[in-house]
Amino acid sequence: MREVLGVWTNTRAIILVALTAAIYAAVLIPLKAIPIIPGLTELRPANVLPVVFSLLFGPAAAWGSAIGNTIGDIVGGILGPGSFFGFFANFFFGLVPYLLWGRLGFLSSGKKPIMSPKEGQYGRQLLEYLAIALTASGACAVVLAWGVDVLALSPFGAFSNIVLLNNFIASAVLGPLLMPLLYRRVERWGLLYSDLVGWEDGDAARPDGTLRAAPPSSGVGVVLMFTGIIGAYIVGNMIAFGLLSVGIGIAAGAGVFLLIFIASLVFF
Repeated sequence: MREVLGVWTNTRAIILVALTAAIYAAVLIPLKAIPIIPGLTELRPANVLPVVFSLLFGPAAAWGSAIGNTIGDIVGGILGPGSFFGFFANFFFGLVPYLLWGRLGFLSSGKKPIMSPKEGQYGRQLLEYLAIALTASGACAVVLAWGVDVLALSPFGAFSNIVLLNNFIASAVLGPLLMPLLYRRVERWGLLYSDLVGWEDGDAARPDGTLRAAPPSSGVGVVLMFTGIIGAYIVGNMIAFGLLSVGIGIAAGAGVFLLIFIASLVFF
């Protein structure tokens, strides 16, 4: 995942980080007044942005989402220990869609994420998008819920489910509307991540619109990623609701699967 750090060596990529952070924070801040769990999370239709920007801007969107969420916490007056985990949760929220698009086997269309009925394969692209949005929402939820549970700010069971639903509903409802509006425009402006790296050097699209074949190791990464996210969510909730008694707490039980998720990034 050299691309993640490589963002900071490319001037245009840094601009995309700043753009993502500014837009994400600007949409988050006004809604801080509508909390779901005071001091921790609120109504967040802005949660569609990390997913959409990830498909447009790649790893730059991951950094921008993490920074934008932190800015939102600072301006919204809720900056605290949980914001540390919020940074990483939103980072993964903005990274997972980029990593998974085109790598879901039969679910993948093999095309750029334009998601327009006029472009063809809309149904398949919509299904791929929803699967990726759910996975990214889950990654954000388990990382953040694990962190606030460790800090004794909120129980894993309640928090993980609230964040998962909050993230996925916004992404599932608004994302299919935003992608066809934004993709072609961003492409014309030359701001797609593929425009920055060139398809020969990154997981971008070829000039004919098809995706470059994923490296064989990415299949291992996908399996480990799903194992880590789903495992952390299920085990964490089972321990939280007393359905699993293994003599260990959520920090250890869900933490093992979070390590698997983080390890999966090496294979992309």
